[in-house]
Amino acid sequence: MLKELSQDEVRPIRVMFLLTSMPIGGAETLLVNLVRRFDQARIVPLIGCMKQQGVLGRELSKELPVFANLINHKYDIGVVKRIKRMFIDQDVDAVITVGAGDKMFWGRLAARQAKVPVVLSALHSTGWPDGVGRLNRMLTPITDGFIAVARQHAEYQVNQEKFPSHKVFLIPNGIDKDRFIFDAKSRLAWRKKFGISVEAPVVGIVAALRPEKNHDLFLEVARRVSNSAPEARFVVAGDGPERARLDMLANQKGIADRVVFVGSTHDVCGVLSMMDLFALTSHNEASPVSIMEALSCERPVVATDVGSIDESVIDGQTGFLVPAGDAEAMAARWVEVLCDSNLGQQLGKCGREHIVANSSLDSMTEGYTSLVENIFDRKTQDSVSETDGWVQWEYRDSDQVSAKTAK
Repeated sequence: MLKELSQDEVRPIRVMFLLTSMPIGGAETLLVNLVRRFDQARIVPLIGCMKQQGVLGRELSKELPVFANLINHKYDIGVVKRIKRMFIDQDVDAVITVGAGDKMFWGRLAARQAKVPVVLSALHSTGWPDGVGRLNRMLTPITDGFIAVARQHAEYQVNQEKFPSHKVFLIPNGIDKDRFIFDAKSRLAWRKKFGISVEAPVVGIVAALRPEKNHDLFLEVARRVSNSAPEARFVVAGDGPERARLDMLANQKGIADRVVFVGSTHDVCGVLSMMDLFALTSHNEASPVSIMEALSCERPVVATDVGSIDESVIDGQTGFLVPAGDAEAMAARWVEVLCDSNLGQQLGKCGREHIVANSSLDSMTEGYTSLVENIFDRKTQDSVSETDGWVQWEYRDSDQVSAKTAK
């Protein structure tokens, strides 16, 4: 039973984040950090998982309500009734669906039926697996806003997904810069754990083992670099449906003895610290958290030039960009950085400075808070008019807020 407030009291806004599950992954970790950072005098977060809780969901359930197993199968129409009941029972004021697919569709439909004041959808990628299909586009009229994680991602939602510009809101991803700091002790400990010498050059990737992350390219580049640098080692952190196939592929390429599959880990900072170079080989992305974490740990980055990656990886300053799928270009950049320690250090230093200046977890948290509060006030008090143009919410350390409208 929720506490009743007197007429003079204003209770915080209860926000339900709805997603598929919470395994260890970039978007899921980002959500964990976000909900832990909210000022609960303003926002009370709740989590709804369409399927199982997942590792992070179970961890988070010790701190706040986490609901799970809401859908039984793909065509389970009863899911709408269950989600609606959850929204009503938890007195939800705002629903934010995370990612595309069924949670985006059923979640918004249930929110509409439950008369939830604020309905938002946060997307974290471009194209598959986060592409927005026809059915989800049909619910645009009942959606208050779509959250983009980078400037180009916002433009993509307007130009490619065809969302109305006044409903697209830019809240850049942010990380805890005080947590992600290069750790020399962790570097040695992780290398010792996997039998990697102190002197060996190490290239790594942190990403779910899914097709769109294109680990095939990572292993192909590792094979090419191994020919000229047999002492190099290659670290793959993350887990997923591609694990068994990638194990076999490493064997087929003759580099199984040089590739370390770390699996999922909570100590991402430690894994990053053991690397000399961070690589991301994705076919598509929006604004990857793993790159921000690597840069924050002063690791230079070589990544495919997709999505909004160029807003974090400034070519020649914080790392290098190569065309998607170009193994030759990526291999050349790996060798360039690994052979020039001064270059790697300079790129890493600039990367850390860039993240500190532009990718604050506090800014992201305030962005979500103010967006929800503004829409909630408008919907419940009818006191704020709609914005003409998509909005970038900008927050400085003083928590002063300004809104910039792009026509």
